[in-house]
Amino acid sequence: MPTSLTLTTAIILGLLGSAHCLGMCGGIAASIAMTQSRRYYLVAYNVGRIFSYALAGFLVGSLGFMIKDPVTGLILRTGAGLLLIAMGLYIGQWWKGLTRIEKLGQGLWSIIRPAASKLLPVQTLSQALLLGFFWGWLPCGLIYSTLIWSASAQHPLESAVLMFTFGLGTLPAMLATGLLANEIKQLLQRQWIHTVAGIVIIAFGIYTIPWTGLTH
Repeated sequence: MPTSLTLTTAIILGLLGSAHCLGMCGGIAASIAMTQSRRYYLVAYNVGRIFSYALAGFLVGSLGFMIKDPVTGLILRTGAGLLLIAMGLYIGQWWKGLTRIEKLGQGLWSIIRPAASKLLPVQTLSQALLLGFFWGWLPCGLIYSTLIWSASAQHPLESAVLMFTFGLGTLPAMLATGLLANEIKQLLQRQWIHTVAGIVIIAFGIYTIPWTGLTH
């Protein structure tokens, strides 16, 4: 199973990437929790969303396991590191090139989106859960970066656990935006938040690239 350091990295990536998550999913989360009685729906939505991340991790981990060899591992770790650096630059608002990578998932999303749209407005817990599961497949550079990083484990269960842990990292901000939408949005729009998060994610990306023995 993943080491504690790796799990810590996964949850920190989720926490630091929350500003990006709010831009992608915050509107849906806020609309689900508009009233006190619907706050359980927000929890169900996020459970479905995190489950979709874990499932995606399991799938990419299975691919990595089927072609498990040292060279593949090096390629995956290098790709993951470069994508994390790109994500850090994106979150830090220094470079927007990562949005091009998000377009790669538009084909899958065009298939999923009609089914997700039919669940709105959310009226039941099961609808919220399913909507979260669908919305977890929304094209997102942060998710793609973390997926490739998790795939470097080259084991389906390990990759699934890493993505699940990453999802837990995004949970505080996603739950808060449904309850304190304006306050959280204003906080995460501050430039110093983006700068610190961007720098730390870039550092994770540099650490991930296997160019020294420190990354083994």
